[in-house]
Amino acid sequence: MVQGIEKKPGMEKRFPVGLIIVAVVMMLFGSAEVVTGYTHQFFGLTTAELGPSTLLGMALGLLYFAAGVLILTKRRWAGILAIVLLGGDVLGRIAMVAFGWYPLDSFRQTFGIVAGTAIAAFFAVYASMKLKFFR
Repeated sequence: MVQGIEKKPGMEKRFPVGLIIVAVVMMLFGSAEVVTGYTHQFFGLTTAELGPSTLLGMALGLLYFAAGVLILTKRRWAGILAIVLLGGDVLGRIAMVAFGWYPLDSFRQTFGIVAGTAIAAFFAVYASMKLKFFR
């Protein structure tokens, strides 16, 4: 009994559908980021065609993808690691801009980079707010 209320089967904390959706989207975005790192093109957005840019871009995509997979495990340690990986993705994107590997030569390019980074940061914040649902 919890505060006079008997727990019945099915009353345990359910893993939020929103987290599952976010995890799947993270895996899709991570896959797209890996492809972009290799091809240097994605829906008109570009990255520098340099070896380090290719490697870092693909690594960031793998971080993003791995974070999505970790969230789907529903384990607390995995959720925390996913948040850390998303933080690494955000910092890596900032580094790519600082090194000039994400060119800021047009509004579309700048908007894409800022929006993509903000989405990754939002996913990290959202996952951290839902950590209580991880086992």
